[in-house]
Amino acid sequence: MSNRQIGTLILVIAMFIVAISVLFTNNLARSLQVEEQKNMAIWAEATQRLILAEENEDIDFVSSIIEKNTTIPVYICDAEGNILASRNVEQGRQSSVGEHGPIELKIDAATTQYIYWGDSSLLTRLRYVPYAQFALIFIFIAVAVITMLTGQRSEENRLWVGLSKETAHQLGTPISSLNAWQQLLADKYPQDEYIPQMKRDIDRLQVIADRFQKIGSEPSLQPENFVPVIREAIDYMRPRTSSRIDIDDSCLNGVERIVMLNAPLMKWVVENLIKNAVDAISGNGSITLQLHENEHDVMLDITDTGKGIDSSTQRRIFEPGFTSKDRGWGLGLPLAKRIVEQYHGGKLLLKNSQLGVGSTFRVVLKKPENG
Repeated sequence: MSNRQIGTLILVIAMFIVAISVLFTNNLARSLQVEEQKNMAIWAEATQRLILAEENEDIDFVSSIIEKNTTIPVYICDAEGNILASRNVEQGRQSSVGEHGPIELKIDAATTQYIYWGDSSLLTRLRYVPYAQFALIFIFIAVAVITMLTGQRSEENRLWVGLSKETAHQLGTPISSLNAWQQLLADKYPQDEYIPQMKRDIDRLQVIADRFQKIGSEPSLQPENFVPVIREAIDYMRPRTSSRIDIDDSCLNGVERIVMLNAPLMKWVVENLIKNAVDAISGNGSITLQLHENEHDVMLDITDTGKGIDSSTQRRIFEPGFTSKDRGWGLGLPLAKRIVEQYHGGKLLLKNSQLGVGSTFRVVLKKPENG
């Protein structure tokens, strides 16, 4: 079960608990409200008997009924709605009568007063119980999700670092051996045209090993011109790209954009994005690179005229292990996103994509703070 499914399940369970709680509390509140209405009818009758009692009549029982109401706010009003008396009402709240009533209170044949009442403090607090429960459940869910995501991210970090360091370590020995063999062949066959090509491939393997080593440790960032890094990536990819695909880098001519950069890692990111763009194009097409900037950031857009990405795939392209290709491990884009966002503090996103039209990926890097 994915983290998104777990989070959805937790949310559904929480909402179910809140719904049951609200229903139970509302039923309990309605029952209590009905009970208070009955008590107020008794209280009104006791008040009327007290007002109409004869001088020698025993009023102890009636008085006890009246005195027992210590929680329900009560208002006695005249026919015009003026408050004549109140009970259990806080100071400053006597300007309006309660929301329940009225009960008629016959004083004499010519005088009728009316009793209004509000919810008791217990009933008022009871109405807020579901909101308090909802708040507590929301806090619980938030803490659980944050803890889960933090644990997952920590585990992913350890996995990335371990994988990168182990890959760099495993590449080290064969690269050293290949370097030695290449040197022996170059000394024995100095005129062989294929040995320099072998040297370039070995150097490429060394670059890859160095990149994995940098991913396995905290890379240092320096203020550097982003443009040469982009050009190096293009120069590497262009000979390895079909002649039917045009890579347009004219926007880089005469341009300088200084950003906080680890050049070897960022070159890898640009190579990866160009390679993905190449893979998306079937037949003739083009890849266009454009640079933009604002006060704080430099943005590189890489646009292809490929097949595009459907909406369901767009949500998953940065998930480790996910790939829409027939081959590949689905690590290129997640690794590129990690390099840009976690190591460079920037952003890597799919700016837009349309089926049959193409896609645009955007890399956002920060400028140095001193401008």
